Amino acid sequence: MQIWAGLGNPGAQYALHRHNVGFMAADAIAAVHGFSPWQKKFRSLVAEGRIGRNRVLLLKPQTFMNDSGDAVQQALHFFKLDEEALTVFHDELDLAPFKVKVRVGGGLAGHNGLRSINASLGPDFRRLRIGIGHPGHKDRVTGHVLGNYAKSEMEPLSDLLAAVAAEAEWLADGDDVRFMNEVALRLQAP
Repeated sequence: MQIWAGLGNPGAQYALHRHNVGFMAADAIAAVHGFSPWQKKFRSLVAEGRIGRNRVLLLKPQTFMNDSGDAVQQALHFFKLDEEALTVFHDELDLAPFKVKVRVGGGLAGHNGLRSINASLGPDFRRLRIGIGHPGHKDRVTGHVLGNYAKSEMEPLSDLLAAVAAEAEWLADGDDVRFMNEVALRLQAP
């Protein structure tokens, strides 16, 4: 069993915020791979399914970003898993918009969801970083992160989420490099 946690803030008013792209990725994966309906568990919405030969529990913490670690830790403890079974999908300021990078460990880059999970579990979990770009000045970061995607960004966002969902089997199999390559190839296709 793997646990894939998409980070975001609960509530319709946050649905299209850049900060909620982790929720969006979880929704896309659940839809493409025919996961169970979302249910409330572990202070989260959860959906269970298979990606290739791997069992995956998708998790969307409903605790607000700065308390995501508690929800993630509850799910890991329930299944008797450690942080090696965890992949966290989150927005990344220091990555160009609609780019995806996967890595284990690393810094927190001021991300409250990552900070909360790190405080609960330590830093050694896999992160799927989804680029939202930097607005250029630190005074504009909060408005950018907590702002909605623009209309002009909806098509590239949709393409990115579709690519992440379509290539998720590589991620489930632990082939992060192949996953990133396949997502990039899909996004380059005309």
